[in-house]
Amino acid sequence: MTIKNKLLVYSLLFAGILLVLTTTGCARSEDVQACLEGHTYGFFGGLWHGFIAPFDFIAMLFDDRVTMYAQNNNGGLYALGFLIGSGGWGFFGGRSVKRIRHTRVTVKNDHFDDAEIIE
Repeated sequence: MTIKNKLLVYSLLFAGILLVLTTTGCARSEDVQACLEGHTYGFFGGLWHGFIAPFDFIAMLFDDRVTMYAQNNNGGLYALGFLIGSGGWGFFGGRSVKRIRHTRVTVKNDHFDDAEIIE
C-alpha cells in the first residue's frame, strides 16, 4: 500500500470517527437523579438480574423501558452478583460440560485413489 493510499484510509477513518462522535453528542440525555431514587439493589438483586439477563436483552430490543442492569445499585457487590448470575467465570456451567473423548485415527495408506470428487 502506498503512502497516498494509507493517508486516504486514515483520513476516511478519522472522518468516520469524528462523524460518529458528533452524531452521538446530539443524542437525548437521561435524567440520572430519576434513576437513583428508590430501592437500592445489592448482591442478590444483581444475582437475579444476572439470571434473567438473556430475557431482559430480548425485551430491551422491543421496549425502551426494560434495562438489563439496575442503575440504582450499591456498586461492587451488585456487579459481583450480576457477574455470577449471568454465568461469568463459569461457576454454574463447569460440571455440565461433557468431556471430549480423543480417539486415534489410523490411515491404511497415504493415497486416495478411490476418492470421489464432489462438485
